[in-house]
Amino acid sequence: MQDDPRPRLAGIGDEAAADLTGQLAAVRRLGWRSIELRTVDGVPLADLDEPDRRRTARQLRAAELDVVCLASRIGNWARPITAPFEDDLRELDVLAEQCRELGSRYVRIMSYPNDGLPEPEWGARARERVAKLAERAAELDVVLLHENCAGWAATDADRALRLLAEVPSLRLLFDTGNGVEHGYHAPDLLRPLIGHVAHVHVKDATGSPGAVMYVPPGEGGSRVADCLRLLLNSGYEGAYSLEPHLVARPHDGVRADETAADRFVDAGRALERLLGRLRAPYTAAAAPGRA
Repeated sequence: MQDDPRPRLAGIGDEAAADLTGQLAAVRRLGWRSIELRTVDGVPLADLDEPDRRRTARQLRAAELDVVCLASRIGNWARPITAPFEDDLRELDVLAEQCRELGSRYVRIMSYPNDGLPEPEWGARARERVAKLAERAAELDVVLLHENCAGWAATDADRALRLLAEVPSLRLLFDTGNGVEHGYHAPDLLRPLIGHVAHVHVKDATGSPGAVMYVPPGEGGSRVADCLRLLLNSGYEGAYSLEPHLVARPHDGVRADETAADRFVDAGRALERLLGRLRAPYTAAAAPGRA
């Protein structure tokens, strides 16, 4: 490797604090230059009123932080395949406008949990919805990132590749820690998909589906180091966005409390140490005088 750029580190702000001021402060404590947004004061981005949207943009500009991605509710665990599609189209329109305001192009989506449909119908309807969303996203000049979390293509590489083949503009968001909750080994899912990954969430966990405990990166059973090594070896150049779930867990309705910022920062330091160890061979190989 001739170049050795420092990995771009970010964090999902509401994992550290409910209010935006607290979110920005936690990211600055880590010395990072990027943030990912999901909620502000407990309100999903797409539901913010106009004054709060303007305030959010002002605070981000003042903090001089880049926004790497907007995490939407589109197709997620709370919106199964039978939920009204109009809600997702409306959210995409709002988030695309926010992307323009905040200087970001990525919007995180999922591919719709099932709600009692036969698998072929579920898959067909999920792929149709994602295709329509991607078409709208292209018109709005944003890029959809599908996460390996909830939905038809979330936990199966063959399904994910089929979705990508049918929706060529789609890219993937790979979360290192979702495998424990959803019953798969993260590196095994990542390997066949790695060329399509444009964004990464980092978390770690122990336990089993339905009985998961989240821990700092590198301390659990998610094989985070193996995932990060695969990404580094592949030449991945996107952001590594911290989503530790040590306090805040949106899928459980748990928001950040007064302890969340310190635990977020501790998890961020753990991620830095882990990446530092993994990158050491590349750094040494690129040093002057090395073959």
